[in-house]
Amino acid sequence: MSAAPLALVATLLAACGGGGGSSGFIPTQSALPGLGVATGAPLKDCASLAGFAFANTTITSASSIAAGTLTVAGKPVGAHCQVKGSMYSRTGPVDGQPYAVGFEMRLPANWNGRFFYQANGGVDGSVVTATGPVGGGGGLNNALNLGFAVISSDAGHQAPTPFFGLDPQARLDYGYQAVAKLTPMAKTLIASAYGKGPDRSYFGGCSNGGRHTMVAMSRYPDDYDGFLVGDPGFRLPLAAAANIVGAQNYYALADTTAMTAANLGTAFTQAERTMVSNAVLARCDALDGAIDGLVQDTAACQAAFNIQRDVPTCSASRDGTCLSAAQKQRIGQLFAGALDGKGKKIYSSFPFDAGLGTNGWAVWKFSNSLNLDSGAVGFIWQVPPESQAGFNGATFTLTSNIDTILAKITSTNSLYTENSLSFMTPPNPSDLSKLKKRGAKVMAYHGTSDPIFSSDDTQRWYDELAAANNGDASDFARFYRVPGMNHCSGGPATDQFDMLTPLVNWVEKGQIVESVVASARGAGNAGGVNTDVPATWAANRTRPLCAYPKVARYKGIGDIEKAESFACM
Repeated sequence: MSAAPLALVATLLAACGGGGGSSGFIPTQSALPGLGVATGAPLKDCASLAGFAFANTTITSASSIAAGTLTVAGKPVGAHCQVKGSMYSRTGPVDGQPYAVGFEMRLPANWNGRFFYQANGGVDGSVVTATGPVGGGGGLNNALNLGFAVISSDAGHQAPTPFFGLDPQARLDYGYQAVAKLTPMAKTLIASAYGKGPDRSYFGGCSNGGRHTMVAMSRYPDDYDGFLVGDPGFRLPLAAAANIVGAQNYYALADTTAMTAANLGTAFTQAERTMVSNAVLARCDALDGAIDGLVQDTAACQAAFNIQRDVPTCSASRDGTCLSAAQKQRIGQLFAGALDGKGKKIYSSFPFDAGLGTNGWAVWKFSNSLNLDSGAVGFIWQVPPESQAGFNGATFTLTSNIDTILAKITSTNSLYTENSLSFMTPPNPSDLSKLKKRGAKVMAYHGTSDPIFSSDDTQRWYDELAAANNGDASDFARFYRVPGMNHCSGGPATDQFDMLTPLVNWVEKGQIVESVVASARGAGNAGGVNTDVPATWAANRTRPLCAYPKVARYKGIGDIEKAESFACM
């Protein structure tokens, strides 16, 4: 390490009095109301819940699940009751398909008095196991194992495909209304199971689940006490439109006319992406005081790195050691922010970071842009939707006019009365005054190498939230960047962490969290190995995830593989 970064860190440490250590807990100094600690109760009788009655609700089963049937990180999850059912069953008037809001709830025998709404990802459509992820990748625990009652749902349609978007009500359920339907039912079911309702309720998810969480923060602030927001696609229709523009630009650079993900990836090969990541590290790695393969100071890095200057320009054919002038122009613009036909930014900039060379980054740019974004835009968000007959996702992505797409996703008609930016996005994401005044709390995290939803966009939201609260929202909301992490997990990152436990401690005990310790998932990790972890890292490397705008900086002494050698400042 050079002397300059060490001197910088020493100066910053002196100015900040050392900064928050890796434990991160300090008492709240806020005058906001406190919400007391939840108290639990034993499960009364699982089988009797088969007869649970609630308006517009059908219970299909209530089954006792023995301890160890489910595991988390190889450890048994305790005994619990699994209740399956559906709400508001109907036949769609447009497509004649059956619809309902399907769900399952898992109710632990030893309940801690808390409820967790598990917001799921993608286009929903599946009732996945209701365990309640705690954040990041390869979780070592989950909400169910911690004693929460957990609900999971399909958000109102029964297949993980976009064609439910033909049904106007299914669009609205997916966007926000399923939450409003499920929440009172779930709390009433909990009261039937334990003889009391939940003392504290939490809501969390990543990706589209992060979007669900931010929508709930705006629309249902009185129903939940803590919100765990992961890599949120809270402007999902615009992010998908930007990814389509990205695919069109990559297609212009590709060396073939075939419309496949493999061929689209020739526009920016893995060797080239790794080369750019290494160029970013060369400029930015030492900015936090440690040359360790992580860019902690994301903002300083964007000022320090310049793709035109810091990446070699090919003088002849591309060989993985340079980029062509055309690549630099198009890729640089995509990182600055995809543009519409009039030159206006569609969505957000993306930070240059160390995680571009991974498969997790490539799949969103070169595959999902053809196969997922196309269907979601075409069927869930456009008015009118595309025709299902003969629809080809790759053709739609690569040949559609972006201005036409943007016009359609902001349109309504007599059948589809809400446009996508109405039913998919938080109504006013920087106004969380109701949530704040009642003592509820928010913890949000985002990987800085996320290729589909930009951490820049979440940072912009947090800045606007702070501005709406006299310049400081930290007494009720915190944002944590995860350096190197791709979309929700993976990448060269310390991506294994638990944010649910500190969120509970903040909500119920008044302990805010300056930092959360995160671990790499190298060889032997109990939660699953992250193959993107560099071989030069310790398999169990840890880092503090710092509450923005603070950055994890090396103290100048200590093992760089350990979180305690870094301070948030």
